[in-house]
Amino acid sequence: MNESLQVAKQPSVQSKPAWLNRNVVGMGLTSLLSDAGHEMATAVLPGFLAVLGVSAAALGTIEGIADATSSFVKLGAGWVSDRLGHRKPITVGGYLLTGVSTGIFAFAFGWPLVLVGRVLGWFGRGIRGPLRDAMLASSVPPEARGKAFGFHRAGDTLGAIIGPLLGVALLSYLPRDADPSAPFRTVFLLTLIPGLGSAVAFALMVREKRAAPSARKFWTSLSALPKPFRLFLWGVGIFGMGDFARTLLILAAAQLLTPRYGVGRAAQLAALFYVVHNAFYAAYSYPIGALSDRFGRQGLLCLGYLAGALTSAGFLAAFLWQVDVIVYLMGLFAMAGFSIAVEDALEGVVTADLVADDGLRGTAYGVLGTVNGVGDLVASVLVGTLWTAISPAWGFGSAAVLMGIGTLVTYRLRWEAR
Repeated sequence: MNESLQVAKQPSVQSKPAWLNRNVVGMGLTSLLSDAGHEMATAVLPGFLAVLGVSAAALGTIEGIADATSSFVKLGAGWVSDRLGHRKPITVGGYLLTGVSTGIFAFAFGWPLVLVGRVLGWFGRGIRGPLRDAMLASSVPPEARGKAFGFHRAGDTLGAIIGPLLGVALLSYLPRDADPSAPFRTVFLLTLIPGLGSAVAFALMVREKRAAPSARKFWTSLSALPKPFRLFLWGVGIFGMGDFARTLLILAAAQLLTPRYGVGRAAQLAALFYVVHNAFYAAYSYPIGALSDRFGRQGLLCLGYLAGALTSAGFLAAFLWQVDVIVYLMGLFAMAGFSIAVEDALEGVVTADLVADDGLRGTAYGVLGTVNGVGDLVASVLVGTLWTAISPAWGFGSAAVLMGIGTLVTYRLRWEAR
């Protein structure tokens, strides 16, 4: 009798909380809407800047400054959230800022207002990113973090597929009349719909599990981060110095295709390549996360980093030999999509693995974002400047070298994320 009661009770004792819960679904929907608006603007932005006569160096500088702004905001926002013990209101505010920012592009007649909009959007991303990831890590059991982060990134990237498709369709449909910039401006205004919807979705769907407020001061929090996590950041940082903004990929494809297809058609094809990039990003995000739960993170992360280095090497070759073959360029965008899927899914999971203290996780994600952002600033400015001053091949060649070194460093480091 007693044995049968013990057997009957055993399943409830051993049962594990479901990882696909309200928070995971809510954050996935929020990111889908946010990325639909953001990527709709991103896909058509290089074409808009080309119409305005803005150079590759200016685009690289815009993206680099925006990324740097985001990175330093992430560091402060993560620490503040640890001090307060709650993260949801700040996260909603971050999504709201990002949702508004792309509409500013509609009023730009040169690069300065584009820079303002980009910086405002990345400021919002800097606020929300580490806080959302900390909340996501706390919403699921440790053994299912890879699945949860992969699912979230897949939702994020589904929006990044929908957005560029809408942008390209609208560019094809909207009349240009005497002003070739007019359809671009309409697209930017329409991004406000999904952008603002993302803030509403997060506010209504996500429930916060509040942590105890941390009494640590800023520098004390930084010094308390575990040594394996600090080692991990070396590989992330070196790779990041070659990991330039994706808008430069779109600009590169458009420039390679323009002699054969003309400016307008080349811009549309480049935006469609970006859809392919995001489709591979979405397709691989969840499987990579799930595989990392089973087989470990380090080897998979190195594979993703290697794919990024090979993408840059592929564009180096394309500019050296003026390759304008659609299938070849589409393959490079697909490889880049796989790389960013691995990078985005696993860097966040590794951080949660290595920083067990929930009262330090906001700070840890902020530090990770800062390292990535500084790397993005260096990469985007470096590639854009070399592109304009010497040639595109020099820009992509430097990125390939730095990403390759980052891959080797990450492979050799023993941060033991299990």
